[in-house]
Amino acid sequence: MKIYPLKFSPILQHRIWGGNKLSTVLGKPADDGTGESWELSAVNGNVSVVDGGEYDGRPLSELLDEFAPQILGEKVSMRFGKEFPLLFKFIDAREDLSIQVHPNDELAQMRHNSMGKTEMWYVMQADPGARLIVGFKHKSSAEEYVKNLEDGSLLAILDEVPVSAGDVFYLEAGTIHAIGAGILLAEIQQTSDVTYRVYDWDRKDADGNGRELHVDLALDAMNYNLVDAKAQYSKNQNQINRVVDSPYFTTSVLPLDGSVDLEKSGNSFHVYMVVDGDMTITCDAGEFKFKKGSTILVPAALRRYTLAGRASVLEVFIS
Repeated sequence: MKIYPLKFSPILQHRIWGGNKLSTVLGKPADDGTGESWELSAVNGNVSVVDGGEYDGRPLSELLDEFAPQILGEKVSMRFGKEFPLLFKFIDAREDLSIQVHPNDELAQMRHNSMGKTEMWYVMQADPGARLIVGFKHKSSAEEYVKNLEDGSLLAILDEVPVSAGDVFYLEAGTIHAIGAGILLAEIQQTSDVTYRVYDWDRKDADGNGRELHVDLALDAMNYNLVDAKAQYSKNQNQINRVVDSPYFTTSVLPLDGSVDLEKSGNSFHVYMVVDGDMTITCDAGEFKFKKGSTILVPAALRRYTLAGRASVLEVFIS
């Protein structure tokens, strides 16, 4: 395999709640109403395609068929075979997303032959007054949840959290949640597209129809206990600041001003999301330039490289 940092063409998803920040802020070729840019995906029907270099135009699935150990790393490929285990997105919410929950691995496997969906959010920009819905205000129950859902008072028992740029939230599968209006964020999650939508603000699509709800499926997928989803982390310049360390992925924040030489074990791939500024990656294959809104897959076989620039960068791998 020719080893170099891999960038992929964005897979743009129109959403009823989408806005225009993916275009105006991140420079994506997106129309108004585009809610998601899937940056690195192995989800069936939405597989990322390489943009540039030796493998330009090749889908991620093909590369993994040929080069899984070199891309994923020996340790990760032993665990996941030739499957890419994570999904990376940028999300622009002009309106509130639906209130929803995702099943865990066990439930998702049984019902959908899929991984579950534990995820994290890094808030890139938030309009004044923007908030997230994350979990319950107090320990709840299926009975209380159903009662409040049926009488139209679900929001009364859900926790609404004001947010600003740089905030990080880690949401384990089963956490009821919604991204609020006016938020642009980076999302890192397990490779899964299973969502149980429980409330969609009574809105209608262009044909006057409401979107499908999955109230019954959500009942035994939900965690009714209190959750502490907001992550606290250091922001030391030119250092890898660990923010999420989970069985599914490990994420750090790197405030970059200058250059940082990195040497990796080769056990896992590393993905870099440029959430602000501009960055270059220099390695034996050359110098590669990336701007805000770029997502880069560094194959596990590329163990030594330098990051340089003035940028805020998320680093993600599997431990």
